[in-house]
Amino acid sequence: MYTSFFGLNEKPFSITPDPRYLFLSERHGEALAHLVYGVTESGGFIQLTGEVGTGKTTLVRSLLLNRMPDNADVAVVLNPQLSVVEFLATICEELHIEVLHNKGSVKALTDALNQHLLKAHAAGRRTILVVDEAQNLAPAVLEQVRLLTNLETAKQKLLQIILIGQPELRDLLARTDLRQLAQRITARYHLEPLSREETSSYIEHRLKVAGALGEVFGAGAKKEIYRLSQGVPRLVNVICDRAVLGAYAQESRRVNARLV
Repeated sequence: MYTSFFGLNEKPFSITPDPRYLFLSERHGEALAHLVYGVTESGGFIQLTGEVGTGKTTLVRSLLLNRMPDNADVAVVLNPQLSVVEFLATICEELHIEVLHNKGSVKALTDALNQHLLKAHAAGRRTILVVDEAQNLAPAVLEQVRLLTNLETAKQKLLQIILIGQPELRDLLARTDLRQLAQRITARYHLEPLSREETSSYIEHRLKVAGALGEVFGAGAKKEIYRLSQGVPRLVNVICDRAVLGAYAQESRRVNARLV
């Protein structure tokens, strides 16, 4: 609708997580570094938390598309509201592990997964499990996650696990009955919203990726967007999208604070 009016190739402020639009603020850069370290060097768990809309999923997609080692096999669980059996079955499906007998058995699924991990390790491959929205995991499933880290050789863990979630994940892992799991987390990072300066740079970054040749948002508009969004990228996107649409409706090629 407004893309051709502003000379854009596509809508720059979609809320769909698109790695092409990844903006590495200082915090996002540190978070990505933690994830990259986790998939290349570490064992056990990596925990990434952040408020809704701070860019966790975009970071993970960028990691999966652009930063994964060539020798890595990845299982991604996007909907963790599962039973223990469903959770293990999802991992096996993601890794293309065929479970021939007792597919509803925790032992059968775990045995099949362990055999696969040992073969992958022998072939020089790393296996990584990414769980998004991990704050929704049931305690019984979290305990199963902990048990998966017992799959190991004499020298290293066979499965690297990355837990991505909202701040509630930190509260969940602070529970006394989950302390054994919490102790196995080797790296933690909490993703904060953008600063005012970063919010301004973020807006310009997304416009540039979408093909903008000139400035669309004035300084006052960016300041107002930060005040309204408090630097949460998803909210910045929603506000900017409506503001650009409003400017188009008024046939104005600049977005000012009043329009925002």
